[in-house]
Amino acid sequence: MKIVYPVRFTFLKDEKDTVLIEVPDLDILSEGYGLSNAIDMARDAIELTMVTLEDNNMPVPVASDEKELCKMDGMFSSEGYTMLSLVDADSTNYRRKEYNYDIDCYVKLPKWLDFEARSAGINISSVLQDALISKLGIAQ
Repeated sequence: MKIVYPVRFTFLKDEKDTVLIEVPDLDILSEGYGLSNAIDMARDAIELTMVTLEDNNMPVPVASDEKELCKMDGMFSSEGYTMLSLVDADSTNYRRKEYNYDIDCYVKLPKWLDFEARSAGINISSVLQDALISKLGIAQ
C-alpha cells in the first residue's frame, strides 16, 4: 500500500541538528538529526505502523488534508521552527526490505513427487517461490 502523509518537522537549535517529528494521522512522535535523516526516520516509522496495522487486520488511516494541519500548532511548535511537509510511504516495499529472510514453510507433497524432484536435482523451495511470484504477479 502506498500513501503520502503530512508530517511536521520541528528544527531545534542544538549542536546535533535535532529535528522533532510528528505524524498526527498515526500518532507518531520521533526525531532525527538533520532534515534528510528526519525524513528517513519519519518514513520508516510510518511504514512500520502501516505494516503493524495491516498485520492486525486494522485499517490504515487516510491522510489528513495538509491545509487543515497548517492551521493547527503541532506538539513541538514551541520548541523551534516547525515546517509541514509530505512524506511518502510504501508498506509493500518496507516488507520486501525488512522481511527479506527465509522462513521454514512446510509443504505436503506425495512422496513419489518429492523423490522425482530430488532425483532430477530440482530445488522445491525455488520452484515454489517462482510459482508464487508468478501467480501473485509480483515484479522483481
